[in-house]
Amino acid sequence: MARLHLEFPAHCLCYRTEMSVRNSDINGARHLGNDALVSMLSEARSRFLYAHGIDDSGAETSGPGIIVTDLATLYKAEAHARDRLRFEVGLADFNKYGGDIVFRVSRPADGALIALAKYGFVFFDYEAGKVVPIPEAFVARFPEVNRLP
Repeated sequence: MARLHLEFPAHCLCYRTEMSVRNSDINGARHLGNDALVSMLSEARSRFLYAHGIDDSGAETSGPGIIVTDLATLYKAEAHARDRLRFEVGLADFNKYGGDIVFRVSRPADGALIALAKYGFVFFDYEAGKVVPIPEAFVARFPEVNRLP
């Protein structure tokens, strides 16, 4: 099976936030567990969208919500309890229904790259129970993101 390869242009990463690794995020091998990293990625995604005035649930706007369709993660180094991690977040590869939310996770203390990740997402109309086209207002907030036909 081919190894996963993730690479993002620097201009894609337009938001930063930091979080500390908690003791409860540590697995039996005494480093950040993959389940905890996924939770931290979800928090970083939520902070990114909130900072851009986007309600990813759609509840506040009565519009479509954003749902995750897939996740790819490439682990590069271990993180440990109390490490401060920087999450750089951005968008890439818009398509008719959504795109990718991309992440670069590093440890500012020594510059170590901890992980690269990408969430595929689509817009979803919860009332109709179906995927819907990406709202033009969303696309307009991120003019630097390429859009595929």
